[in-house]
Amino acid sequence: MSKVVASMAGNVWKVLVKSGDTVVEGQDVVILESMKMEIPIAAEGNGTVKEVKVNEGDVLIELAN
Repeated sequence: MSKVVASMAGNVWKVLVKSGDTVVEGQDVVILESMKMEIPIAAEGNGTVKEVKVNEGDVLIELAN
């Protein structure tokens, strides 16, 4: 099991995948907006999306260690 994590706080601008989608390493799965910049968050490996825990418009303030 692997999680996709954000390295900075920001607003979820666009969710590019849904549960059941197949992703490949390096594929963008979410676009964050922070300080008027778009920050793509990419899959770190190949796999199938099990669950998407964010929605467009959500604010991410808690980051993974």
